[in-house]
Amino acid sequence: MRRNLDRLLRDYIAPPPGMPAVDFSAPAGAAALFAPESVTWRIMKNPVALIVGGVAAVILELAEPRVRSGVWEHTSFRHDPVTRMRRTGYAAWVTIYAPADVARAMIAGIGRAHDRIEGRTPAGEAYRANDAELLNWVQATAGFGFFEAYRRFVHALPPAEVDALYLEGAMAGGLYGATGTPRSAAEMEALFSAMAPKLERSNIVFEFLELSSTSANR
Repeated sequence: MRRNLDRLLRDYIAPPPGMPAVDFSAPAGAAALFAPESVTWRIMKNPVALIVGGVAAVILELAEPRVRSGVWEHTSFRHDPVTRMRRTGYAAWVTIYAPADVARAMIAGIGRAHDRIEGRTPAGEAYRANDAELLNWVQATAGFGFFEAYRRFVHALPPAEVDALYLEGAMAGGLYGATGTPRSAAEMEALFSAMAPKLERSNIVFEFLELSSTSANR
């Protein structure tokens, strides 16, 4: 089990196809967006938080029909979900651990790519990848997945540290354009309540899980 986690972590932090390699130590002494003493810095280097939390985050994201349509129709997710998740995990690592200027440049590139993504759901509802509500949902559920995986399967966290995680995540989310992400566990619960009527079951979630399991076992 440990060997499998180590292998998956190496895959996730190596630059995936289409993303440049980042030297996290250069230039020497450059500050990252997150301080080394931040709670996020500690949590996100844990393989269980990154891998288990990443899967949980995707399940929540795909429950929102506009997010699901954008991901399924405009990315490689339906063909290669593991590589797509590696890209997301790598982006998270760059955001947290790379020099701040490198992280900001990567985030700006992601924003430009999202500007080109729009369409309609099967039910006819319009969506844009850079829609503020959708950005807030994606950023919030990503944080929730990572934080809950760590809290449940690695080490308990006091409420103050959980709130600190959300506050730190809101800072990073703002750089991605998500200006309304939760800043505490209570605000995360409020977001779940507000979004619940918009979430729906989809066979795409089960297809994603099956594809991910098949890809991971190759």
